[in-house]
Amino acid sequence: MLKNIVLIGFMGVGKSLAAKHLAAKLNRPIISTDELIVRQEGKSIAQIFQEKSEAYFRAVEAKVVEAISNKTNVIVDCGGGIALNPANMDLLKKNGIIFYLSASVDEIYKNVKDQKHRPLLNTPDPKNQIKQLLEARQPFYKMADYVIDANGKSGEQLCVDILTLFKSASKK
Repeated sequence: MLKNIVLIGFMGVGKSLAAKHLAAKLNRPIISTDELIVRQEGKSIAQIFQEKSEAYFRAVEAKVVEAISNKTNVIVDCGGGIALNPANMDLLKKNGIIFYLSASVDEIYKNVKDQKHRPLLNTPDPKNQIKQLLEARQPFYKMADYVIDANGKSGEQLCVDILTLFKSASKK
């Protein structure tokens, strides 16, 4: 069985970019939890948050994680809040190695400040919102198997960092 590579972390840290590089290098499919939810619900994440609530979104997200948790040999690009539910982390660890891509508040803000599809950042002070959410999520993100500093790194650099750790973890 080939373990999954699971990418977690805050929005804008480079999970999707790293996933694309990993998929190309390893010839593995990418499963994006957010894309699965959007397809399943027929609405954008912003619409789901607005029309149904964050709690509804998190419940759907948990069902998606459960549905993909038995897959192997894939790259899982997780939504930023997936780690908030410890059951999600347990399911993702079953067949995967979890990498937390960590970045500073300033780096995240630089990467997401012009994106209007981020419902959690639709506030008068998005940088402060990032700071508060990131602090609250840190203990959950740290449940990952590995932490990778994503500050200022390209998708290719993240890919190299992840593969180095993945290869050593796979030998254990």
